Amino acid sequence: MTTPHHARREPTRWLRIGIPVFLVLLWLVGGSIGGPFFGKVDEVSSNDRSSFLPASADATQVNEMLPGFLGDDSIPAVVVVSGDEALTDAQVADLQTLSDDIAAIDGVLEGVSPPIASDDGEAVQIFVPIDASGEVREVVEEIRAFVAEDLPAGLESWVTGPAGFTADLVAGFLGIDGLLLAVALIAVFVILVIVYRSPLLPVLVLLTSVFALCVALLTVWWLAKAGIVVLNGQVQGILFILVIGAATDYALLYVARFREAVADGARRWDATTKAWRGAFEPIIASGGTVIAGLLCLLLSDLATNRALGPIASIGIAFSVLSALTFLPALLALVGRAAFWPFIPTAPLAMIPDDLEQPVKGLWPRQARFVARHARAVWVVCTVVLLAGAFGITQLQADGVPSSDLVLGASEARDGQDVLGEHFPAGSGSPVYVIVPEEDLAETVGVLNASNGIEAVAVASEDSPTGQATVEIEDGDPVLTVVGPPGTAAPEPTVSEGDVLLIATLTDAADSVAAEDTVRALRVDLDDALGEGTALVGGETATDIDTNDTSTRDRTVIIPVILAVILVILMLLLRSIVAPLLLIGTVILSFATALGVSAVVFNEVLGFPGADPAVPLYGFVFLVALGVDYNIFLMSRVREESLVHGTRRGILRGLVATGGVITSAGLVLAATFAALGVIPILFLAQIAFIVAFGVLLDTFVVRSLLVPALSYDIGRAIWWPSKLGRRGRAEPDETDRRTLES
Repeated sequence: MTTPHHARREPTRWLRIGIPVFLVLLWLVGGSIGGPFFGKVDEVSSNDRSSFLPASADATQVNEMLPGFLGDDSIPAVVVVSGDEALTDAQVADLQTLSDDIAAIDGVLEGVSPPIASDDGEAVQIFVPIDASGEVREVVEEIRAFVAEDLPAGLESWVTGPAGFTADLVAGFLGIDGLLLAVALIAVFVILVIVYRSPLLPVLVLLTSVFALCVALLTVWWLAKAGIVVLNGQVQGILFILVIGAATDYALLYVARFREAVADGARRWDATTKAWRGAFEPIIASGGTVIAGLLCLLLSDLATNRALGPIASIGIAFSVLSALTFLPALLALVGRAAFWPFIPTAPLAMIPDDLEQPVKGLWPRQARFVARHARAVWVVCTVVLLAGAFGITQLQADGVPSSDLVLGASEARDGQDVLGEHFPAGSGSPVYVIVPEEDLAETVGVLNASNGIEAVAVASEDSPTGQATVEIEDGDPVLTVVGPPGTAAPEPTVSEGDVLLIATLTDAADSVAAEDTVRALRVDLDDALGEGTALVGGETATDIDTNDTSTRDRTVIIPVILAVILVILMLLLRSIVAPLLLIGTVILSFATALGVSAVVFNEVLGFPGADPAVPLYGFVFLVALGVDYNIFLMSRVREESLVHGTRRGILRGLVATGGVITSAGLVLAATFAALGVIPILFLAQIAFIVAFGVLLDTFVVRSLLVPALSYDIGRAIWWPSKLGRRGRAEPDETDRRTLES
């Protein structure tokens, strides 16, 4: 006679169907609401680097004060036109008309300069102020199209300057919504089909990831809309990849538990509850570890890093929630049919007590190899990883020129090169110096004395160009108008007692030489006027402040992340030794990934360097996600050790998690590698570092190093918990000599 459901303490048939249906409908509603927001991200995102700096940075303060001197908040574009020989008077006249027509384009502010000829007469430049609060990329593209169409015959044109580089950078991020997601999802689908040989299960797993991303994006969009977080293309791309990768990983862990239950003959509801109980703790622990590591980014002084913490944490939280609610509901409704046509019918193969007995399957053979050669395995792995880590000395993570941020073609970069051939290389990206009016003369003297400054101008409302040159006579500043001859010398614009000086750099604004010039100016001005009297801003100063802040961030945040994750692992594993072991292996793995990446970047790909934030981002993702796999492994090892003893538990845990962790590692590496399709240097470097590091964690650290080292140490890895105490008789513990034959 069948036992009633209430006697078996399980829900009624209606609840067993109703609960999954309710959860599926709930996620469908959330996904349908969040899906359309993929096309609206640009409404709440910003790629202005100065907006990410702390309020205390000089570049930030100058950027906020500029509208008081120059009028509307603007970002300059520079139209460069050149020919093979000196331009004729007729061509210059045509370019004057072109300048007047550019001024009529929507989004272009007042103050477009007339064509300014180079000393060799072969080129002219036109300064175009663009509304920084509008759609900069669209305005720049319209200017480019307009100039190319109306350009006099025999001449070539480029639109460069800060606005041109911003337009190229934003254009590089345009593939995030479509191309990035398509590449990532296709890669994940192919891997899942190969691993599970099922047409339906990969779809269910991908639905788990996509719906988690939809709801996460919906939440992030409204937070960015409210000004609570700062969202840019870089953070957006990482959010997409992180959610797809993490949600898939957590889903695979649940699928592995569900498959085990199905193979043991459990019914649909029983398999669901058994899988949920087995997957809950490691998924919560893994997600919590990643979230804790990401939230450490709140300690950053850079708004873009600080925003990534909560934004990515939201993505991970919905990944965990989707893997523990949406996927279980789908599998509860579909049942064993999810694995069709290869429905599991046999329990998971395990390592026998006697290792001399024949074993079947990759992971039982791997476990036997680890047991027989534990010490040799972990020593060799450590030596190889240390050798790879040596390459970290070649890492050039002290910043890269703005012109190199975009990979591939860049009109702004080409235009900057042409500009440097005919004009001072720093044209279009000046240094802004704000000083009290009474210090104007002394400040101009300091600027004129610098070998890195080509010319000095002062902001003035009366000047037709909004600027005037400055010369020092008898210690007093004398203003000379930049513009048509015969214009009276204007008075400097004074805003709250301060004046603005505009200095043209001799070198390209994003070059090392320009950075050295600005750093020296800050020191000289502090010495001459007193510390903090003069504020130095502009594109070069923004790069300097960003790089310095990034360097400070990684120095502060990396140790905090390690400490936080160590505490979480201690609480999870009820041990001190095992967490220290895991943290040590993950640090070694990260160092190796960074070292190998440095050699590849320099010698193979020829990258010009790396942003200081690259090691920080790589560390956050590799350490947090690398610990994920160790949590998957060691939580199962502890579970098995409670029944079979430590060494037997290590081998059983390796066999039980081998397939799922390898699949998860391949998926995560593929999703992060998809970032490489976006032609942005920072994302390409993060893509390689994380993808390579995840594969290293998957196939070396988790498969060989951690099991071998744990096996060699034995029960002491659980110290000071009961599992690690000397003299305690572990259940069914087989003598080590028997295991090693």
